[in-house]
Amino acid sequence: ALRSAVVMVNASSRFSDGGELGLGAEIGISTTRLHAYGPMGAESLTVERFVVRGDGQVRHPQSRLPTP
Repeated sequence: ALRSAVVMVNASSRFSDGGELGLGAEIGISTTRLHAYGPMGAESLTVERFVVRGDGQVRHPQSRLPTP
């Protein structure tokens, strides 16, 4: 069983932030397996998984972006 939310295939790990995955600019990162308290339903226990397939692309650091 794979216990990862993001699988990178030939792509930079810099593509794994919330903004790149369409989840908002910043998302909270929890390293625990279960981070909810109180009653939980099936929706609370469901995890989205992303598979990022690339062709060797890299994401440039903010300081090196070309100016328009």
